[in-house]
Amino acid sequence: MSEQQPVSRRRAWLMAARPQTLPAGAAPVVVGTGLAVGTDVFAPLPALAALIGALLLQVGTNFANDYYDAIRGADTPDREGFTRVTAGGLIEPARVKRAMYATFGLAILLGTYLVWVGGPAILVIGLSSVAAGIAYTGGPAPYGYRGLGDLFVFIFFGLVAVTGTYYVQAVAGVAGIPPLPAPLAFVPPAAVVAALPAAGLSTCILVVNNVRDRETDAAAGKRTLAVLLGYTGSRIEFLLLLGMAYVVPLVFAATGYGVAVLLPLVTLPLAASLARTVLTETSGAALNPALETAGRLLFAHSVLFAAGLAVV
Repeated sequence: MSEQQPVSRRRAWLMAARPQTLPAGAAPVVVGTGLAVGTDVFAPLPALAALIGALLLQVGTNFANDYYDAIRGADTPDREGFTRVTAGGLIEPARVKRAMYATFGLAILLGTYLVWVGGPAILVIGLSSVAAGIAYTGGPAPYGYRGLGDLFVFIFFGLVAVTGTYYVQAVAGVAGIPPLPAPLAFVPPAAVVAALPAAGLSTCILVVNNVRDRETDAAAGKRTLAVLLGYTGSRIEFLLLLGMAYVVPLVFAATGYGVAVLLPLVTLPLAASLARTVLTETSGAALNPALETAGRLLFAHSVLFAAGLAVV
C-alpha cells in the first residue's frame, strides 16, 4: 500500500499491532508445549493461557516501539521499514500509548491465572516481561537504544517464553502454589537447551531489522547493536544465531531423542536463502521481505522442533 493512499482507522490499528509478528510471538510457546507433551506434563489450559499472554506481550511491545520511537525522533522519513502509525500521523500518539497500556494490562490480567497455577515465579516473569517490553524503547534510558535489544529478545522471546511455558504446565498438577525457587526444580536442562533455537531465530529477526535501519538509527542517535557492530559484525552475529538453531536439534538427536527431532533441518533451504540476503543486502527493498522470511523461518522451525520433541 502506498503511503499516499488514505488509510482507514482499522487498517492503521492493524499496522500498529503488526499481526505479521504474531507467529514469532507464538513460536517459543509452541516449543515449550511440544517439550511438555514429550515429557508427559502437558496441561492444555496453562498452555493456552501462555500462548495468549505471549501474543499480548508481542502486540503491546509493538505498540510501545511504534509510540516511543516516534516521540524520540527515531522514525524519520528516511527510515526504510514498514510504516509506523505514530510517526506517520495515522493515529494520535496518546491513543497508541493508551493501547499499549491496555494490551499490557490484559496480559497482566490473564497472568493472574498463570500466577495461580505457577506461583510467585510467574509473577516475577510476567511483570519483568511487561517492564522489558516498555523499557525497550521507552523510559529514561531505553536499552534498545544502547545495544541491548538483541539480548532482550534472546532472553524474553526465547529463553523465558519457552521455559516459562514448560514450567506452568509442569507445575499445573502440583498441589498448592509452588514457592519462588520452583523453576529450578520443575524446569529441566533440556527445556533451557530447547529454548535456544527460538531465542536465536527471534534475535535474527531483530538483527535483520537493525541491519536495514543501521544508517537511519545511527543518525537518530539510536545505538542498536547493529550500529555498534557495523554490517560485518552484525552479519557474524546473525550467522552464529542461525547456526545455533540447527545445531541444537543435532544435540537432542545425539542424546537419546528420536529422529523426529531433526525435522527442523527441512527448513535449511529457507535459512540459506535468508542468509544470502542478509549477507549481501542493506536496503529496505531487500530486507523488508527478508524480515517476513525470518518470521516464517522461526515459526516453521519451532513447529517442527516441537513436533519432534513431542513424539519422543
